[in-house]
Amino acid sequence: QVQLVESGGGLVQAGGSLRLSCAASGYTFSSYAMGWFRQAAGKEREFVAANSWSGVNTYYADSVKGRFTISRHNAKNTVYLQMNSLKPEDTAIYYCAADTFAVGRGPDRQDEYEYWGQGTQVTVSS
Repeated sequence: QVQLVESGGGLVQAGGSLRLSCAASGYTFSSYAMGWFRQAAGKEREFVAANSWSGVNTYYADSVKGRFTISRHNAKNTVYLQMNSLKPEDTAIYYCAADTFAVGRGPDRQDEYEYWGQGTQVTVSS
């Protein structure tokens, strides 16, 4: 079955960096886009970043543009989220998701993604 397992979360001071990883299994990873979303306490889950199956096309929420970078290594079935210049408002649970629906609703839409990981906590202290 499809599994997405996030790792790399933790506690970091404002201005610091973290790199999240999402290891995928159970499907042809290299054929599908991937996305990262986050959910802060008391808020709805929101789009962070996505990339196409090749990694060539990338998409970012305005709030993270210029600070976060999504990438993927298809041979390792892994997608990454490099997060720099972290702010306290980046504190959230971060989820990766697989766009195995591939119906073109848009990379920032949650209903574009069929499978989700369990999430990894990122906490940024001020």
